[in-house]
This record gives sequence, C-alpha cells and structure tokens, in this order.
Amino acid sequence: METLHAAELLAALGHETRLAIFRLLVEAGPQGRYPNELGEALALPPATLSFHLAHLKRVGLIRRHKEGRFLRYAAAYETMDGLLAFLMRNCCGGATCLSGVATEPDEKLPPTTAPAPQGA
Repeated sequence: METLHAAELLAALGHETRLAIFRLLVEAGPQGRYPNELGEALALPPATLSFHLAHLKRVGLIRRHKEGRFLRYAAAYETMDGLLAFLMRNCCGGATCLSGVATEPDEKLPPTTAPAPQGA
C-alpha cells in the first residue's frame, strides 16, 4: 500500500460518523447491513448517511451489494487488513514485539504513564 492511499483511508476514518459506520459494518461481518439499519443505529438522516457511505466506498473501505432493489453495505476487510499491515510494517525494527491486537472491549491494556507535570 502506498503512503498516499493509506493517508486517504485514515482521513476517511478520521471523521466520527464514518468511523462509526465502518465499525458497525466490521461488526456485521461479511453479510453487511442495509442502509436503514445503519441510519437507525446511528440516528442519521438518509442524506447524511448516503454522503458518508459514498465517501467510504470511494476510498475502498466498504463495498455495496445490490439485492434486487435494495442495497447492502459491507466492510472491505482486505482493504482494512492492508491498512493495518501498512501501519505495522517493520514495527519495532522487524522484531516480534506484539502478541496480538486487543479485540475485546474489556481486555486489559498495559497502563500508560503520563509524565509528571512540571512546575507543580
């Protein structure tokens, strides 16, 4: 993946609404979801939802499948995997440093320590 393409994908996901839509589609799995389901879940008007779906589709993060006269959207997992691979390429100088990515919301992540405030 080229840097410019990765930047476009990250910019698309950098919008709160598009990120929420994408996460719902990732959770839905390969079968995806209908636009009305996405709109209801996120309380979005159809025009707003359509705008964001078009943007995600244009950059390749989602796919649209026509089922008769209905549309169904699904995450493009290969694009997501490519972006993650791009971001993790040569992590830690190529050493195996991560045991895996946290996938469960209740999974304990290592604590981070913030520097002590100066002049306090």
